[in-house]
Amino acid sequence: MSKDINWPDDRAELYALLLKQVDALIDRRRHAISTLANAAALIYDALEDVNWAGFYLMHEGALLLGPFVGKVACVDIPLERGVCGAAARQGETVLVEDVHKFAGHIACDSASRSEIVVPLRQDGRVIGVMDIDSPRVGRFDGVDRAGLEAIAALLGDLDYDRCGY
Repeated sequence: MSKDINWPDDRAELYALLLKQVDALIDRRRHAISTLANAAALIYDALEDVNWAGFYLMHEGALLLGPFVGKVACVDIPLERGVCGAAARQGETVLVEDVHKFAGHIACDSASRSEIVVPLRQDGRVIGVMDIDSPRVGRFDGVDRAGLEAIAALLGDLDYDRCGY
């Protein structure tokens, strides 16, 4: 079931509410794909000036497209390429103010101008990334980083063994 949420204007409050909403999506089975699909939709709905929100999961040493909302996306991303590859390889959030200035950027959607990618971890290892794109240069900042890292920490605890990746 879905209902419209009145997202707060204050971004710290927005992320606190978003974290609660994502936590509420996690059912007792902790099934990763279902939860990530709903989390992508929720994040896409909550954040302004976003044109893609989704996940890539580790598969055979590369990132494989998972649930997302937005235009058609790249299916496979090598760890050596792009913002997603950098975040997975380094195990750290990568925030890019202008993707056209990021060496090795993979342009799945030419409208994207800024990007934030947050690693998903389970038992200390990177199992995937959360990727959010915006058509606005400089869209993401430290508030976004902190909020999305908290969400990623929740999502890292799902059951990824049953999702086929």
